[in-house]
Amino acid sequence: MAKDTLSRYVWIVDTIRRYGRISRRELNECWARSRFANGETEIPRRTFFNYRIAIEDIFSVSIECDPSTYEYYLVEPERHDITEWLLNSSATSGVLQGSHDMASRIMLEDVPSAREHLASMIEAIRQNKVVTFDYHPYSRSQPTRGVSIEPYFLRIHRQLWYVTGRNISENKIKTYSLDRIQNLTLQPTTFTPPEDVDPKHYFHDSFGIMVNQSEPKDVRLRVESRIAKYLRALPLHHSQQEMVGDGYSIVTLRLRITTDFVKELLSWGPAITVEAPAELRAMVVEQLKGALKNYGQ
Repeated sequence: MAKDTLSRYVWIVDTIRRYGRISRRELNECWARSRFANGETEIPRRTFFNYRIAIEDIFSVSIECDPSTYEYYLVEPERHDITEWLLNSSATSGVLQGSHDMASRIMLEDVPSAREHLASMIEAIRQNKVVTFDYHPYSRSQPTRGVSIEPYFLRIHRQLWYVTGRNISENKIKTYSLDRIQNLTLQPTTFTPPEDVDPKHYFHDSFGIMVNQSEPKDVRLRVESRIAKYLRALPLHHSQQEMVGDGYSIVTLRLRITTDFVKELLSWGPAITVEAPAELRAMVVEQLKGALKNYGQ
């Protein structure tokens, strides 16, 4: 039972969330049909009480009961990204755990950087401890030895985990990919995180994990209608706005122009055309010309 405890918490939260409001009888009926029941027809009252306490502690989600209807409902933070991510990830994990018979028909994406260093980096951030490591980016033939940083926060982007913190020797805030880190060590030295540095503010004007000192620019893209539908579901940036035309959309954003943003635009091929600013259009054209050279005539 111990290994399924977290999955049980997630199941309860997910069930109440889907119903909106649910009576104890309805919850027990759902429980009896779930993979957790093991022949039980209901969740024991004492067990349910303990689950509610644990759920609030782990997910910052409170399960309340309306005394007028005796229905349970959720009280959640207005916005808590890590809680939402944990719930979504755990709920998906719970569904997949019950689908071993479908293993050959379900393909998943790997997140390699979470295996080795994620837990240690979380611990370093929790305790405000300096970490040292060797760093071997793809762009260099040899790793940089003995990098020391004050880790401030973590971010996952495109199936990779990144840590952002102050490089002590350079006195500069930098971002490192966890999958390129080797020989990670937590040092006894502690630090005080600056109050004005947080992930939302740091990446506010960036597309991905690249941050530069340039001013944000107003970007205007002409997007084919079928791709515009995709971008509505998965926006390129939080500033994204759209004006729908006949067979196309004009998508506008305000963000810093970075290499990873240029690569993203190139990945869409002719479906996205940069109309402004001129410097971004020139960068895209330059990359396209370079690609064409590889194919000769």
